[in-house]
Amino acid sequence: MLDKDNVALTPPMGWNSWDCYGAAVNEEQLLGNAEYVRDHLKDYGWEYIVCDIQWYEPTADSNFYHPFAPLCMDEYARLQPAPNRFPRGFRAIADDVHAMGLKFGIHILRGIPRQAVHQNTPLLGTDRTARDIAHPYSICSWNTDMYGVDCTKDGAQAYYDSLFAQYADWGVDFVKADDIAVTEFRPDCPYSAATEIEAIRKAIDRCGRPMVLSLSPGPARTENAAHLAAHANMWRMTGDFWDRWDKLQAMFERCEAWNPYRAPGCWPDCDMLPLGKISKTCCSLGDRDRYTNFTPDEQRTMLTLWCIFRSPLMLGGELRENRPADLALLQNRAVLGLNRFSTGNRPLFRTDDAAAWACKDAEGHDVAALFNLADHAQTVTLDLRQYGLTVKGPPVDLWTNKKEAVPQYDFSAPLPPHGCRLVRF
Repeated sequence: MLDKDNVALTPPMGWNSWDCYGAAVNEEQLLGNAEYVRDHLKDYGWEYIVCDIQWYEPTADSNFYHPFAPLCMDEYARLQPAPNRFPRGFRAIADDVHAMGLKFGIHILRGIPRQAVHQNTPLLGTDRTARDIAHPYSICSWNTDMYGVDCTKDGAQAYYDSLFAQYADWGVDFVKADDIAVTEFRPDCPYSAATEIEAIRKAIDRCGRPMVLSLSPGPARTENAAHLAAHANMWRMTGDFWDRWDKLQAMFERCEAWNPYRAPGCWPDCDMLPLGKISKTCCSLGDRDRYTNFTPDEQRTMLTLWCIFRSPLMLGGELRENRPADLALLQNRAVLGLNRFSTGNRPLFRTDDAAAWACKDAEGHDVAALFNLADHAQTVTLDLRQYGLTVKGPPVDLWTNKKEAVPQYDFSAPLPPHGCRLVRF
């Protein structure tokens, strides 16, 4: 039996294929980004390589889903990598990722393939069939691949056990389970998949291999925090996050709400970082094959908030097309160190125009982040005494590594629109 709390003791960091390739990523693209992480980012803490949705669909070609497309599946209702996209299969890909000193992850949708239910396939480890455990009224509102699993039925746990036994055999280290933190088909009961979360947790614990369990989509609700923390390692606080200022601005309130529920092994998740070259395939959320819409100031604001809140960090861009400035954002040890090792993380204040957070770094120095949420430049001021912050020497800007003048009582930061300062006192 494995212990959930022995994995993800710091927020997981890595790369996920969704923002750049949607449902259409292939083996070359997956491994090419893994090689980039190995060569440029591994030494800074980035380690997970996650293949997102539809890896079992031969016809997937964009961010859009193909309703009722034929899926690759074995005789026991277990989805398999599409051979035309992943010709060597996930075992070989995981071996290559592990040889790079990295970890391999996959996306799954909760439930059992509709294809298996309609064919009434047998299930491994039980005399029950796919039709016996399917919950035909439990469906994903945005994808037609699966029926939910009725976990009160005999054979339901055996089915999930068989899935994770296979994932363990493939060498999977991270599972992003989708349509499960929130089930949008039940707006009256968005946490209707709680029993499937429990079944997945049991299956991971029984499979013999440690795996990070990430739950999507959001927004998860704080009233479910105890159940989420008991069964998952990270869960989405938000719907899909993209490169729009209104979505980034809204994240400040979400981080405040979820801040009390963060602990080693249990990480509320701000979602992926849409940095660098994204939307390589056709996408309804913006122009195809584009760099992020976030300004350089907004990119720093996003990373600063994610790090001082200690969200998991998952990159979404095609890393091989990073520009020097894109890479520099991802190699700042001082900023990333807050995400991994800081303590006492807390919001100080938030208004319509400004916000501030604080924490202590690994050496016990006070750190403050000041944010300009306005569309115009302004100076944001922090009263150090009011918030109990101690100046132990000349403050240092963690993004630029430049020393600041020593403040007496107030620290003032002139900030551009949507900009921030991250200062160690």
